[in-house]
Amino acid sequence: MKIVGIETFKVPPRREFVRVETDEGVVGWGEPSLEGKADTVVAAVAELGAQLLGKSAFAIEDHFQVLYRGGFYRGGPVLMSALSGLEQALWDIKGKALGVPVHELLGGAARTRVRVYNWIGGDRPADVAEGVRRQLARGIGAVKMNATEELHYVDSHVKVDAVVERVAAAREAGGPDLGIGIDFHGRVHKPMAKVLARELEHLHPLFIEEPVPPGNEEALREVANHTSIPIALGERLYSRWDFKPVLVAGYADIIQPDLSHAGGILEVRKIAAMAEAFDVAVAPHCPLGPISLAAALQLDACTPNVFIQEQSQDIHYNDGLDIFQYVAEPFEYDAGFVTVPTAPGLGIAVDEEAVRRAAAEAHDWHNPIWRNEDGTFSEW
Repeated sequence: MKIVGIETFKVPPRREFVRVETDEGVVGWGEPSLEGKADTVVAAVAELGAQLLGKSAFAIEDHFQVLYRGGFYRGGPVLMSALSGLEQALWDIKGKALGVPVHELLGGAARTRVRVYNWIGGDRPADVAEGVRRQLARGIGAVKMNATEELHYVDSHVKVDAVVERVAAAREAGGPDLGIGIDFHGRVHKPMAKVLARELEHLHPLFIEEPVPPGNEEALREVANHTSIPIALGERLYSRWDFKPVLVAGYADIIQPDLSHAGGILEVRKIAAMAEAFDVAVAPHCPLGPISLAAALQLDACTPNVFIQEQSQDIHYNDGLDIFQYVAEPFEYDAGFVTVPTAPGLGIAVDEEAVRRAAAEAHDWHNPIWRNEDGTFSEW
């Protein structure tokens, strides 16, 4: 079965899909979404994909090695997102051709469902309690929120108090059983991260995510020494080689590789196996679309140290769009869990007509640029 065609689609609100076609008519879909860099990653998919034309669709490991290592320069968000989407599509093809879901090709299912969390509020959540009550009414028992605004290296304790107030509102509305993930989003520097972690501890968060900006991983050891809250990170790490020093250093309790940024399904399976050896949990990052979520669920199915799955239902980036508008068969939810898809391949049926219609509209999404009160750049 040979690869004969590769197409990419930019679809609202901020996603990129790739369609890989074979000479036997089997089609696979992947999601190389890279938020804010759509045109760049589409070009990278075209460059990498050209090396796959005429090759076997089944040789996934070899294709990964060639695409990752064969261009001399390797890694980083652009190349790895492009590679991730292509890799997902190849697994989709292989599963469909063999008549099994992808997780059956990776050792078989270790679970039938996985716990999920939804987002509440935005970057400045004013209606946290209402957001929690809405999720509880849907049966969702865990949420995540951006509780922080712009923060300078050292900032006013008034801003710290505001963060605590918002998280306290979520705890009061959700009760003691609600899981609350707090995403610092890499926008908090070490001096304030230590203060925030201490002040939030009595509210028993599920985790704090990216407590310091990427590139400052050595600061995480000091943050970890100031709190018992589990520390999560990894959405801006792009391969097992990026995760290796994090795991060796021992300051991460939860890693969050993104299957659309970190090399795809098999690469994240390898990353998760490394984490398991260090007694570290996995919560795949996925604020993206249904193809990326389907890939993550295939990974979750066969990965025992996954404990929860992010998804983008209700996330503020969606601008009112339904994440399932591009798939003909939605995911099945019950009591805060999603059932692992068992149909062949990624387990979903992509609505190609809907994708092509949306691609005609395309998108040009970019994240906002924030500044502190003194005019200096602030992490978003």
